[in-house]
Order: sequence, then C-alpha cells, then structure tokens
Amino acid sequence: MSSTITEPLATTLEEPLARLVAFEPGTLPVLSVYLNTQPDQHGRTPDATPHLHREFKALARTWPPGSPERHSFDRDVERIIAYATDQIDAAANGVAIFACWGAAEFFEAIQLTTPVSENRVYATNQPHLYHLAHLDGQYPRYAAVLTDMNTARIFVFGLDHIIGAEEVNGKKVHRVKVGGWSQARYQRRVGNAHLEHAKDVIERLAQIVREDKITHIILAGDSVVIPLLEEQLPQDLASMVEVIKLDIHASEQDVLTATLAKLQGQEARSGAEKVERLMQQYRGRGLAVAGPQETLEALARGQVEELLISGGLENGPPQREEAQAIPAQESTAPEGSTNSTDPLQSSVPDLLVTKAKQTGATVTFIEDGALLESIGGAGGFLRWRD
Repeated sequence: MSSTITEPLATTLEEPLARLVAFEPGTLPVLSVYLNTQPDQHGRTPDATPHLHREFKALARTWPPGSPERHSFDRDVERIIAYATDQIDAAANGVAIFACWGAAEFFEAIQLTTPVSENRVYATNQPHLYHLAHLDGQYPRYAAVLTDMNTARIFVFGLDHIIGAEEVNGKKVHRVKVGGWSQARYQRRVGNAHLEHAKDVIERLAQIVREDKITHIILAGDSVVIPLLEEQLPQDLASMVEVIKLDIHASEQDVLTATLAKLQGQEARSGAEKVERLMQQYRGRGLAVAGPQETLEALARGQVEELLISGGLENGPPQREEAQAIPAQESTAPEGSTNSTDPLQSSVPDLLVTKAKQTGATVTFIEDGALLESIGGAGGFLRWRD
C-alpha cells in the first residue's frame, strides 16, 4: 500500500480519510498517533516525544522480541519519533500519524491547524479513525460571503483556517446632474447595478461550491443586498445557506470565528433534531437502530444510512473489553486476537466510525453527550430493516 505524508497544514481530510479507510487490516500492528502541538500561553510548543517513548515502551512488551509484529512496530516507532522531532510545522496545532511498516511501509501524517484535545497512541489492526473523523465533523469545509452593495468577499474555510479568499466587485453608480436625470431613473440604475452584483456573486459562489465540494454557506453583510443574494440562489444552494449579521469590514479571523460559531450552532440544533427523530423511529419499530453493539452489527450488514455517535464516546484508550462482544464473523480484528489485553483489539466507537466510512454511511457526531446517553452513545438510521 502506498505511503503518503500529507503536506503541512491540511486543508481537507477527505483524501487522507479515504486512504486510511481503504487500509486492509492484517495481523501486523498499525500505530495511530494523535499529538496536541498547540503552543502554550507563552508560545512554547509542547514536546510530545517523552509521552511517545512511554507509550511505545509499554506497547513493545506485548509482542515477543524478533516476531514480525515487533519488527514492524519497532520500525514504525523510529519513523514516528523522527517525524515528531523534525518534521512538524510550527503552525500546526495538532498532528495525526498512522504507520504500519509491514504493510508496504505504510505511513500517513496529517498536520492540522485544528487542535487535538490530547496525546493518544493506539496499536490496532487498522488505522484508528474516531478522532480524525470527529475533527472532520467539527470543522467542515464551508463558504462565507461578506458583502455590501458593491463588493463581496468570498471565503472558503476548512479545518478551522482560511483556505481561500477572493473579491467580486460590482459596478458603482454615481449621481450626476447632466440632462435632467430623474430620481426614478437613477433608482432604476442603482437597482439594476445591485441586482447584477448579486447575480455575479452567486455565479462565482456556485462555481466555488462545485469546485471545493462545499456543503454549507454563510451569508453576511448589508441588509439590503442579502435578500437579493437569496433571491438569486439556485435551489441546490439555498438549502445550504445560513445568514448572520457581520461588519462588512471584519477581519478574516473575525469572519472565521463568527461563521464557524454559527455553523456549529446550527449543526448542534440539527443533531438534536436527528436524535429525536431517531428515537421516534426506534420506538415505532421504524428504520432505526439504537445501541453501540446493535448499530455495529447493522453496519456490518451494510444497513446503516447515517450513524449518530456521541462526540465524547471515546475519551480514553481503546475499550478492549467492549470489542470482545463483537460477533466473530463480523469483527474487524484479526483471526486469533481474542485476548482482552491484545493491543490489536479496536474500541467499539472506533469500529463504528470505521465501518460507517467503509460502507458509505454518513457519520454525524452529536456533541451533547446527554442526547445519546440513554442508548449508549450510538444509533443509526437504516436503509432497510430485516
């Protein structure tokens, strides 16, 4: 399998996630490392290598010296330590590294502007994707339009930073005193200019949405031009739009902060509505499943259309005891891995996310853990019921 080091400060997780999901599990360990590299209040970047050395030393004891597993593991440790020491961009606030030397020297490193909550190390039979997919859900790629009557600034944000920005300038109309130009005629000229500006902005926005695979749009700015923009929106874009109030002269960082807060607030409301609908469907024996184990079994059969999973379901190391409950014919663990202390066992939350990605199910993280607490933190909408 090919090895990739994503260039510093990734702008999307779509491609690296696709490669990681496609990884074929085997008997050799895959190391998944999440590092918090966010500078402290004094601007100092934390040194993660002592943590890595401790974690790797503890894991190394689980394989006999000289075994294929231990050999692959040792080579990965060398590569990860070297990368963490010398190759992390100073602007990165988080890093995710995945490695399996024995699988054609597989190595994927993703540097992020989004912070990783804490340092984590996993050794399982496939990449541990729960936290990476969670970040992808928290910081989606979206477009923001900040406009007045004559100028629009269009931004594309993703992973908590700006990916691109451009301006669309309209034609300014000046009042003159030549030829008895009437007020009505002047107003028509102004109105036409504003309408043309709105059309130009939406035309360019539509191109950006197609090219960058945008699924969310935030409109902000002049209270007169916003309705004009909304009138010009094609139906497929209109369903993506949220509107906020924002100073037309706001800085890029202020635009990012305000629009992301709006987007995440809307996602929280949408998530709560989905949970309520899930519960109603489940109570009525509709197209829904509830509970981690039941949802995992439905995912293994390809039944799940959308996975709802708590954003805080996995806050610690892999829950190896839970993984024991996975039916043997549906488990993604390698054959023979039955010992509860075997580091190759994956946690159920991670298996849920990985299996959802593998079967084309949408993954929606619910940030309010209380909403899914009564069903163990996970459920799903089904494509069909047996």
